Amino acid sequence: MTSQPNAQIPDGCAFVIFGVTGDLTHRLVIPALYNLAESNLLPEKFCVVGITRKEMSSEDLRASLMHGLRKFATRPVNEDIADKLLYCVTAVSADPSDPSSFDRLRERLEKLEANRNTGGNRLFYLATPPDAFAPISTELGRSGLLKEDGGAWRRLVVEKPFGTDLASAKALNEHLLSIVSEHSLYRIDHYLGKETVQNILVLRFSNGMFEPIWNREHIDHIQITVDEKLGVAHRGSFYDKTGALRDMVPNHLFQLLSLVAMEPPSHFNAHSVRSAKAEVLAAIQQQSEEEALRNSVRGQYTAGKVGDTEIGDYRSVQDVDLASNTETYAALKLTIDNWRWAGVPFYLRTGKALGAKRTEVAIKFKQAPFAMFRCTPIEELSQNYLVIGIEPVEGIALQFNTKIPGPSIAIDGVEMTFRYKDYFKVAPSNGYETLLHDCMIGDNILFQRADGVEAGWEAVQPFLDAWEKAGAEGLQSYPAGSNGPEDADALLARDGRNWREPS
Repeated sequence: MTSQPNAQIPDGCAFVIFGVTGDLTHRLVIPALYNLAESNLLPEKFCVVGITRKEMSSEDLRASLMHGLRKFATRPVNEDIADKLLYCVTAVSADPSDPSSFDRLRERLEKLEANRNTGGNRLFYLATPPDAFAPISTELGRSGLLKEDGGAWRRLVVEKPFGTDLASAKALNEHLLSIVSEHSLYRIDHYLGKETVQNILVLRFSNGMFEPIWNREHIDHIQITVDEKLGVAHRGSFYDKTGALRDMVPNHLFQLLSLVAMEPPSHFNAHSVRSAKAEVLAAIQQQSEEEALRNSVRGQYTAGKVGDTEIGDYRSVQDVDLASNTETYAALKLTIDNWRWAGVPFYLRTGKALGAKRTEVAIKFKQAPFAMFRCTPIEELSQNYLVIGIEPVEGIALQFNTKIPGPSIAIDGVEMTFRYKDYFKVAPSNGYETLLHDCMIGDNILFQRADGVEAGWEAVQPFLDAWEKAGAEGLQSYPAGSNGPEDADALLARDGRNWREPS
């Protein structure tokens, strides 16, 4: 997170973490809070309440969190800052299966708030498995912990995945919105904390050169890629019930798609931006199951080597069904039914155990007529791409053709590249800093709204249904360390296109 001189300091509050002993809290949440503290972006009147299911002393919890901070910190740990942050951590046990524990939590929290003078503001962060969202929020509502009174705010933060299909997403939205208002509900997606992702809005709407050509008249197609080198590892139980499509497309990839494809919002505020994003997701063409099968590829990795690391067959992972049809790779072709994007295909792909880690958005512009340069075969000319790189390199690249120096006209492709690290001295972060800060100041511009969540699931539901009915039929295998199943190339090749190779 870039430290900005005009950044708002949040009001005093209690930061209540459910799942405080879990991996997410140790790996991301506490390191992000530390980075905020180091940047002087935490309130002075502040406390962290870690909710454990079993009794645990505050001293033991602090020691565990300090160990995690030292292990996962993105920058050198200043012991004084770390001690000050963790000194305000208190362990409290509560379990939704025991409603009385939430009544005791309320009493304990009120005493902590009085001691720390937080003003009664509360942020409840559910760093838990998705099946815990409903029971925890139910008890928070019943016990009055989420009730706003005396001018104090109450906010509820939930992690992805938000539902497992359209029906479950609607049910979860309905349940949570019966307890808290949409304005107080923060559906967090860590991709939106990345500087380059946020920069898509700035790139599009603050530069007069891009918006006039950001449409079907000038853009041939758009590719969105989220490739991972890691396999499923120890997450077999979760992943085998989820798969690449559910895990990545309705959230990460659709967040990128919506930022790239949305109409200009009337104002740069949460309501306008989230409305524009929801509208473009709702405009994704609904496909029949037959169309979904034709316009998608799914794959599952087999044993192979990623760099120097041997990765076993997906079905050999602990807790994965030996006959599993769960996809570890998904590629989709989508279209958007509106004036700006009619006829422009959007190709999305994501997978695990691939040869390289890469997250990018590649905008392919239409080919220029080359009648002037008959001596140069078109296939030898560089394609015009604007590439927004998110991982591993954050930056923007523009590919175009230019003349090779010399007496004759010869053409070659070149690339102009902007990299964040070359221009800005930014302290290392994990992407959660911006999101946690926004939760505390009440800015939900980077968080999904109910209609956007449901529009995303509605777009992928035909693929889920078609793949479930197809079973093993159509599931391609690909060796770990490769670029994915060969049919993913065929998905574009039949349209006379190809995936962009990294430069």
